[in-house]
Amino acid sequence: MHFESPPPRFVTGLRELAANYDVVLCDVWGVVHNGIIQYEKATDALRRFREKGGSVILITNAPRARARVQSFLDNLHVPRDAYDGIVTSGDVTISLIRERAGQPLAYIGPPEDMSLFDEAQSALSDPLRFVDVDAATYAVCIGLEHAERETPEDYDARLQTLRARNAEFVCANPDIVVEMGDKLVYCAGALAERYEALGGRVVQAGKPHAEIYRRAIALAAEVRGCSIDPARVLAIGDSAHTDIKGGEAQGFDTLFITSGIHRAELHAETGAGPLDAAALHQFLDHLDFAPTGTATELLW
Repeated sequence: MHFESPPPRFVTGLRELAANYDVVLCDVWGVVHNGIIQYEKATDALRRFREKGGSVILITNAPRARARVQSFLDNLHVPRDAYDGIVTSGDVTISLIRERAGQPLAYIGPPEDMSLFDEAQSALSDPLRFVDVDAATYAVCIGLEHAERETPEDYDARLQTLRARNAEFVCANPDIVVEMGDKLVYCAGALAERYEALGGRVVQAGKPHAEIYRRAIALAAEVRGCSIDPARVLAIGDSAHTDIKGGEAQGFDTLFITSGIHRAELHAETGAGPLDAAALHQFLDHLDFAPTGTATELLW
């Protein structure tokens, strides 16, 4: 199926849209920062939206609890007055681990990045049962062990072992790739995609799936002290297949930031130049969904 409607509205700044929305659900990695530096114009735009009476919930596929994400944002000097709260796929993953208490689980991810399990364990009486992939009933994947030098193909043997056991694959970060400075590195979503191709069962904790949005809207309702009208929510992100697809599926308007993970496809000079309108049109034409608006970056 191809999307053949006219191209979405091009937006020069959030100020053009702000009056139409009470809540912004804003992606983090690729919109607010690139893993190394914060985007000051983006955080300024979010701050100004809040000053106009709006609420900002940061919604991220980071496979970590919200407190750790907030600490990371603090280290990048992202001002806390740019947002009202944070919802992460890590929070969803913690709930999924607790629901499977007692089952033998395999961990796939960086050896030093297991804080999710500490959070999950804190609410359980019995210790989590970590095993190798050949003994697991489910696996939790946070990412590649060494994302800066590995590819998803390096995990095929482990994925095939899990598939032979009909093990469930809990994906803590559905993103396929993410920016790390000026590079793209693979995320857990790339392994989940390969596992699904083998016929394996995958449970996705983050965007574009519904649970993380349910939590984000519940948090927004708590912040504002009232129920949230989906027509008054704007989802902002740089990933077409997670941020935009997920926001649209929930009935929200969406703003697609083109200079994030798709910049090499959509901007001239292999991502370093201005937006290529023809490339954008072709890109959107091959999707079965489309953003309400597009912008090269998040500005006020």
